[in-house]
Amino acid sequence: MLKINRTLAALAGVALLTTACGGGGESGSTATEPEAAPSAAESGVPTRGDADLVIWTDDLKIDAVKKVADGFGETNGISVDVQAITDTQSNFVTANTAGNGPDVVLGAHDWIGNLVQNGAIDPLQLTPDQLGEYSDVAVKATTYDEQLYGLPYGVESLVLYRNTDMVPEAPATLDDAFTAGQAVVAAGKAESAFLLPVGEQGDAYHMQPLYTSAGGYVFGRNAEGDYDPTDLGVGKPASLEAAKRIAALGEKGSKVLSRSVSGDNNISLFAAGKAPFLLSGPWAKGDVEKAGFGYEIQPVPGFKGLAPAKPFAGVQAFFVASKGKNKAFAQEFVANTMNTPEAMQTMFDMANLPPALTALQESAGASDPDLKAYLDAANAGEPMPAIPQMQSVFEPLGKAYAAIVGGADPVATMQATGKTITDTIAS
Repeated sequence: MLKINRTLAALAGVALLTTACGGGGESGSTATEPEAAPSAAESGVPTRGDADLVIWTDDLKIDAVKKVADGFGETNGISVDVQAITDTQSNFVTANTAGNGPDVVLGAHDWIGNLVQNGAIDPLQLTPDQLGEYSDVAVKATTYDEQLYGLPYGVESLVLYRNTDMVPEAPATLDDAFTAGQAVVAAGKAESAFLLPVGEQGDAYHMQPLYTSAGGYVFGRNAEGDYDPTDLGVGKPASLEAAKRIAALGEKGSKVLSRSVSGDNNISLFAAGKAPFLLSGPWAKGDVEKAGFGYEIQPVPGFKGLAPAKPFAGVQAFFVASKGKNKAFAQEFVANTMNTPEAMQTMFDMANLPPALTALQESAGASDPDLKAYLDAANAGEPMPAIPQMQSVFEPLGKAYAAIVGGADPVATMQATGKTITDTIAS
């Protein structure tokens, strides 16, 4: 599950770490011997332990990883320790810098820019045939500066949930969904037409499908196909048109979007039968299933006559630590043991994430329409930019969306936001 607030907090922590590691005092300050930085143990950061191969993950994936890793240890006659770590990204960078980190870490692909910037992970060596076994979006997401840094195993993206008791037919466009939702509200059968998290601070992640369908983009791409940090789309003409479209759906327009709907209540409101549509991800399925009404899932459609919706795709991956104590074991485990249909099946079965391996996508999706919808959405999405400059985007762009939904001038707001992001990146 992609939690934007948590991701931003982790990125901020890594940014602070990078600044601290840069050293140097303020201009004109008295030259004194700097205090020694606290060790990893003193700062509360976990350390690797004594096992030959140490792997860091989270509570959701630990059992799946442990099953594969234990077999690897037995085969190779080594000790293996799989640890569940909180705040994995920032803790990993700190521990790796101190030489106390794991050999392998699991995390989201959009960590890669910061991990590479901090020198925390090594590239992987997989053949073109091996990479060809994974979905295109998964490979693109884990490739940075033309090098593969992560072995992908799970993909996710936003989808559209529909209460089929309220709206039996799947909408072909966003406009169809809005119209159908408004009809349900007018009939007194729902309180909201369409649940998309906005909140008081905005939510750039959830607004991305609407923004891209209306022509907006965050970062363009260079000739090699990588995200180009010098080509910011926010504030450019296409983003202004997208902002106008979003404003028309806001509180001074059709009222399809509202700041009263946030990431804290959108799923629970849908599960309580308060709206016929919910824009969310695979993490909402459990609550939707428990609600007891009929539902269907589909990729987010675009606006009528405009571009397809392109939500951000997130990819979960295995990374090899640059300062792990047993890098040979780490590379062997990731590039060969995890890079097998059997290991990927274990990750899918036990961690319950939509798989990145194409053969597994086809076999599992054939009998599970919900999974197929998740996979179709992720495979058609755009990887979340992993470049470090993305840290400067989410907060101001989210606030811009909240202001626009609340009635602020969409053109002026988006232009000002583009300048804010550009200035922050340049500073």
